[in-house]
Amino acid sequence: MRWISLGRWSPVALLTALVVGTWTPQTMAQETSNPFTSSIDVRMGRQLFQARCTTCHGLNATGGDEGLGPDLTTGQFRHTDTDAGLHQIIRDGISGTAMIGLSAESTDQSVWQLVTYLRSLNLTADDPVGSPAIGQTLFTEKGGCARCHIVDGAGGRLGPDLSFVGDRRNPDELQTDLVDPDAEVSPRWWTMQITGSDGQQFEGLRMNEDTFSFRIMDADEALRSFSKYGPWSYERVQTSTMPTYSQSLTTAERNDLVAYLFSLRRDR
Repeated sequence: MRWISLGRWSPVALLTALVVGTWTPQTMAQETSNPFTSSIDVRMGRQLFQARCTTCHGLNATGGDEGLGPDLTTGQFRHTDTDAGLHQIIRDGISGTAMIGLSAESTDQSVWQLVTYLRSLNLTADDPVGSPAIGQTLFTEKGGCARCHIVDGAGGRLGPDLSFVGDRRNPDELQTDLVDPDAEVSPRWWTMQITGSDGQQFEGLRMNEDTFSFRIMDADEALRSFSKYGPWSYERVQTSTMPTYSQSLTTAERNDLVAYLFSLRRDR
């Protein structure tokens, strides 16, 4: 079967002293490139930022109330202009300021993902060429997207909630999602295929998995739990459950659908 799927940060500022200045020779020598720069890393960094940094920097990183933290969306930082410098500030903080670093609380990968998110904030994307109104009709009718995706509380749960997808995906990324959904699949949306000793088969989204068991949600959105030591075999499928729209929608229709999806932002 195929289904469509299209910290606690310190209450002090995340990067208070960021946003035109100098950096130490020690940091300038640390020109390490960021190994975590995919759109998934942007999303993970954004989640960590919203969980731990918004008290001082605001929900959208545009600056906190009462001047607690600077606007981080300009791409200009007071104490560094390198990814390695941002990494060190986030990890270690800045002595003599309200910025306290994560230190050992977070993994190196998480720190790099925060860097990737901050770098993404001043990137601008051209407005899509399609019609959001036509795209909304395609979403609910011909495209069938609402069967698996929620927008503003309405829709299915077999794919990601798209209520604010325009905040985390630019038009080019949305086009890729439509024509090549296997290009980037988060583990959250992997599926499991189970075959019993009697030939009975089950398939569903991999909701969680540990050493001894796993749980899936099937096409009817019913949850099923399985022991890994039961009388069945199972396979973890890391491709998307979403079909490609490269043939089922015309280029113009895909542009319209992208225009609608990109319009789904918090500021709408």
